[in-house]
Order: sequence, then structure tokens, then C-alpha cells
Amino acid sequence: MSAPDAVGPGSAQPPAHRGLSGALAPGVKRREFWSWAFYDFANSGYTTVVLTTVFNTYFVGVVAAGKDWGTLALTSALSLSYLLVMFTMPSLGTYADAHRRKRRVLFLSTAGCVLATCLLAGIGPGMVLAGLLVLAVSNYCYCVGESVIAAFLPEIARPGSLGRVSGWGWGFGYFGGMLALGLSLLLVSVLSGKGYEAPVYVPWVMLLTAVLFGLSAIPSFVFLQERSAPSHRQRVSPLRHLARAWKEVSHFFPDFRLLLLCGAFYQAGIAVVITLAAVYATEAMGFGMAQTMALVFVVNIAAAAGALLFGHFQDRVGHKPALAITLVGWMVMVIVAYLAVDVRVFWVAAVLAGLCMGTSQSAGRAMVGALAPSGRLAEFYALWTFAIQLAAVVGPFSYGLVTWLTSGNHRQALLFTGLFFIVGFVILMRINFARGVQVSDTYRELGHPDEQEGVNHRVHTN
Repeated sequence: MSAPDAVGPGSAQPPAHRGLSGALAPGVKRREFWSWAFYDFANSGYTTVVLTTVFNTYFVGVVAAGKDWGTLALTSALSLSYLLVMFTMPSLGTYADAHRRKRRVLFLSTAGCVLATCLLAGIGPGMVLAGLLVLAVSNYCYCVGESVIAAFLPEIARPGSLGRVSGWGWGFGYFGGMLALGLSLLLVSVLSGKGYEAPVYVPWVMLLTAVLFGLSAIPSFVFLQERSAPSHRQRVSPLRHLARAWKEVSHFFPDFRLLLLCGAFYQAGIAVVITLAAVYATEAMGFGMAQTMALVFVVNIAAAAGALLFGHFQDRVGHKPALAITLVGWMVMVIVAYLAVDVRVFWVAAVLAGLCMGTSQSAGRAMVGALAPSGRLAEFYALWTFAIQLAAVVGPFSYGLVTWLTSGNHRQALLFTGLFFIVGFVILMRINFARGVQVSDTYRELGHPDEQEGVNHRVHTN
């Protein structure tokens, strides 16, 4: 008889501890938790302002002069950066685990993203190739940092509190996005009120975003500690590493493999919303820049509320049921947004998207932490990053392709996006989460896949 299929009531996991101190792992101080959460606060400004609201619409409407191929060019550049992350991040994760250098990789990736965001300030009308190149570099560095900071979660939170700690960090991060967006909206309002247009105020917004990112990330480099012992796993070429990692995961961690597949699909839909929500609002609903920024601000408020509150629910009912609820919410959101003709209905869809975004992303990060064996945290989170970046390639690119094939029909592209959430839900239903946790615990005890095989076989046949 298999173990219960959730971490929550009836599972072998200890009950979630109440309060922040009780949710943190032994030896972890509040200061370290806040320094970890501050990185979510720091990098959210980049995604909110650069990828979701300002630069993407600026590129399509101004840099590419509103041409039909603008959206496809934007999504293609981002897809290229995601492909690079996919093929390099697992190897970087192994390096970080082997030498306990997660913090070093985090610092270098952050510095690269901040510098590249500063360079975006120099992109003007007609500078299509330069804009695409710098955007791809900034996004690559952002994705590396996002993967590495997530790998600290299992070292900070108790096993029974992964959901709430992840949710607290993710929810706090949205406030960073709202701060960056609010200051950007103020800047745009002041400069546009004086008669300046996007080629003047967008560069200042990019510089503001870069400065906020750099300053807010400093506590993470000062206070975060690496507690996992070095794995001493040998690095190989990225392609060989991917092949080896997939073979090992498929053989020893089948439920984690299903989680990777599930994440690859539902994150494809989320990537569309993050990357193209502002473009959809502008092209399908006729929003202006200020109205679009206000829309994204509301979405961030809803996402913060969802992440902060849903983590407690996730730890109580279990990771799998919690994620299933959010995926159903995404399906409802797509239908509402597709049918929305009245602006008020579209705002309802936007609030739903925010709630689902905060919950589903935080839930996924916590699920990986529950299934990842200690000593290989950065590597397993890198594999999760591989799945997410595969989603980020397929999702926005498919959206851009559908709009191109349908002569700019953004509603049809959004409806197509709903398929990703449906497939992700179907795969999620196949995951035996408690079995995956048991396999991970066995690996922690035995320490090597070859030694684990006999016990792992017994776990799978119970």
C-alpha cells in the first residue's frame, strides 16, 4: 500500500510550525530569512517593469515601430535566452553544489542582470538587434539568479513549512515589483505630463529598475549561508550533464520527473501572462501605457496576497492538491479573459491571474524543495529551471506564432494558452507526492543513486 499522496494531514511529514521562527530550520535566524526574501523583492522589479510592463511594450510599439513581426521578434529573443539557461543551468547547479558556491553564482548573475538592464536604457527607436541582444542577456542572468536563490529554500525552511516560507518570500517579492512599478509609473506620469514621449522616459525607467535591483539584493550576499555539504559531483559538458541528469531522475526519482513535465506545461502558460499581459492589454483591450502599468500593479497586489496566504493552505492540505486548485483557477482566468469585451470583465480576469500567479509559482518552488535531496539542491532546482525555461520558450513563442498566423488575433493566442494549464493538470494527477518524498529521504540516508537502487525499488513496489 502506497503512502498518503500529500504532505499535510495523514502524511509522514511533521506538522507545520506556527510563526516565522517555528517555520525556519534549526540555526536559521530571522535576519537570514529576510535576506533571502529580499532577493525575491529585488528581482521582482526586473520582471514587472522590464518583461511584463514597460520594455516589452516599448520594444513592440516604438523600437520595432509597431510592425507585425515585433511581438514574434520579442518572444524569439526571450526564447533564445531561455534556451541558453536550459542548457547551462544544470551544469552551473552541479558546480554550485560541488563547491558550495551558490552565493558566488548568485552574485555574478545579479551583477550581469543589473548591468544589462542599465544598457537597455540606451535602446532607442530602430535599434532592434541591439535591443533584442541586451534583453536576452539581462533575462539570462535573471533566470540564473532566480534558480540559485530558490535552492536556498530547503536550507532555510523546515520540511513541513516549505509552502509557507516559499509563499512569504514570493509574496514579499511582489511588493518589490510594486515598488519598482509604482516609482516607474510616477516617473512616466511626470515626464509624459511635460510632453515627453516613450523614447525619453523609458531609459530613465530602466536605470531606476537596475538601481533598485542592485541595492535590494545586497542583503542576500551578506547574510545568506550555505549549509549543505559539498556534493563533489564531477562537472561534465552541459549536454552530457543534461543526458545524465535526465536518465538519473527518470530512474531514481520518477515523481520528480513528472513534476518537471507538469511544470514545463503550466509554466508555459504563466510565461505567456508574465511576458505578454501588457501587450495583450494594449493590443486587444486598447490600454495606454499608464493604464497598463496600473493594471500590472493590481495584478501584483493580487499575486502578493495569493502567495502570502496560500502557503499556509498548501502546508495544511498538501502540495499536490494546492497546485491542482491553482491550475483550475488558471483555466477559469483564460476563459474569462478570452470572453472579456467590457474592460471591467478584463480587470476581473487580471485579478484572477494575479492570485493564480502568486500561488502557483510559490507552490512549485516548495514542491521542488520537498522532493530534492540535500547536497543536490542547486542541481535539482536547476532541473526545475530547465523545465521552466523550456516553458518560457514554448509559451511566449507559441503565443507570438499564433498572433502572426491569425493576423494579430491576440484573443485566439490567449485561448491557445489555456491548453498548457489543462495538460499540466493532467500530468499533476499522476504524481504520487508522498512516494517522491520517501525516495528523496532514502537518498539523503544512502547518499548515492547506486546505493539507493535497492531501497528505491522497494519504495516503488509498496
